[in-house]
Amino acid sequence: MKRNGGDVLKVVSLRRYPVKSMMGEEVNACDITEKGVYGDRSYGVIDLETGKLANAKNPKKWPNMFQHHATFVRPVTVSEQIPPVQITLPNGQVVRSDEEDVDERLTESFSRRVKLHSPSVEAVQFEGYVPEEVKELPDRGTVFTRQSPNETFFDIGMIHIITTNTIDALRKLTPTSRIEARRFRPNIIIDVPNMEGFVEETWVGKTIHIGEQVRLKIMQPTKRCVMTTLAQGDLPNDINVLRTLVKENDGHFGVYAEIEQTGKIHVNDEVTVL
Repeated sequence: MKRNGGDVLKVVSLRRYPVKSMMGEEVNACDITEKGVYGDRSYGVIDLETGKLANAKNPKKWPNMFQHHATFVRPVTVSEQIPPVQITLPNGQVVRSDEEDVDERLTESFSRRVKLHSPSVEAVQFEGYVPEEVKELPDRGTVFTRQSPNETFFDIGMIHIITTNTIDALRKLTPTSRIEARRFRPNIIIDVPNMEGFVEETWVGKTIHIGEQVRLKIMQPTKRCVMTTLAQGDLPNDINVLRTLVKENDGHFGVYAEIEQTGKIHVNDEVTVL
């Protein structure tokens, strides 16, 4: 077991997001499959006008994306099919993915013709907006288009990891901002005792072992976008979050990982970096 300063690295939080770009759920355990956390981004909202995936990365078009909260109707296990998801709308009403009028009610909520969909073999594109307020960014004020990996609604990597250390590091760099994990939509949060800074970036190219089964290869740092600045519940809109990351850490916060070995992980599992 590789330890840091004699202390054990541990998983302190696990999260999944049943619908792309909506608020998700925190869990005590989850199954890691070849396509990431089982149940993560199992659904997406498709814009019927463009065929593209609705995404909080383009808040100009989807300003209330984060006001939708998605949770599964029952516990999720890899031995069973993904269950229906229930979506709490901004008006407080709830709609389920298996209800006949789900698309109609989402269309009304987003004020755009949309359809709730699962990933298919066809590639899907999504848009993102480059905020004009962050002067250090290229192409400010423009909208870009990217493509999700085949048969997924992910941006790049299947798993997104951050550490408590990185949260603390950003809090010190921008003390007037509220820096909380939910701004960054991680799947796995790891605590690394007795270290400071953007710790997980030192793991790029390495493999982390979680618990008895799971092995994840760390691919690259996560380049952040306007989503990190958006209001979520009681978290205010704060462009300084992204501005600080761009100035102080090349816009990075967290890392993407790919799956080397599947299995089940739990909160409080020990983590080894090799």
